[in-house]
Amino acid sequence: MQGGDPMGSIIGAVLWMVILIAIFYFLLYRPQQQQRKKHQEFINSLKKGDKVITSGGIIGEIKGIGEKVVLLKVAEGTIIKVLKTAISAPWEEKEEDKKEKEG
Repeated sequence: MQGGDPMGSIIGAVLWMVILIAIFYFLLYRPQQQQRKKHQEFINSLKKGDKVITSGGIIGEIKGIGEKVVLLKVAEGTIIKVLKTAISAPWEEKEEDKKEKEG
């Protein structure tokens, strides 16, 4: 005599797969998707004069904005082209940063 229903084990396996996919979606995929949407909104809201930091750690002020490229002033007389997607966050200078500049 064999014990157990083969159909029940298949349903159980499928149920576990569905549960694992749901966990994967809600813990990994969805938060990443929301973060990407938030970053895209930030990129779309950029304007001249904003101070930003790039993914490479370069801090500068936006001097011009194109469709895919931003002109970034990084020092007096130095303007570089940076892809919009490389801009990671706004830059707000803190008191410690101002003190470092002064001396």
